[in-house]
Amino acid sequence: MANAEFEDLVDTFEFLDDWEDRYRHVIDMGKAMDPLEDAFKVPATKVDGCASQVWLLPEIDGTGPDATFKFRGESDAMIVRGLIAVLATLYNEQPVRDVLATDATAELGRLGLNDHLSAQRSNGLRAMVERIQKLAGEAAAA
Repeated sequence: MANAEFEDLVDTFEFLDDWEDRYRHVIDMGKAMDPLEDAFKVPATKVDGCASQVWLLPEIDGTGPDATFKFRGESDAMIVRGLIAVLATLYNEQPVRDVLATDATAELGRLGLNDHLSAQRSNGLRAMVERIQKLAGEAAAA
């Protein structure tokens, strides 16, 4: 079961029948995010495997599996920035153990994203999820 904020997003997507409305909502979520400072747009935070430029900056509070996971992100593509916001809704403020236990494919599938993203965008989304899982794994082991 996803967190309450993600459940609200699922409800919103169910309310928006038209995929164009959902797409706009994802873009608006991205626009609402605070931009990532240029100082953090470095190779260490860059996500490989994305067609557009993507950076994810972890901000983990605590150590071990009980640490609170959070990240900030940025992309030069509006829809990808929105996808970062969707992932933040799914993962941010969760214990690291829950981040590791989350089946992102299943949760994101509830939004119907897989059916409407290009193969390139789907690969990029998968690369972002893999990076988040890697960061959570490193935090859990700390």
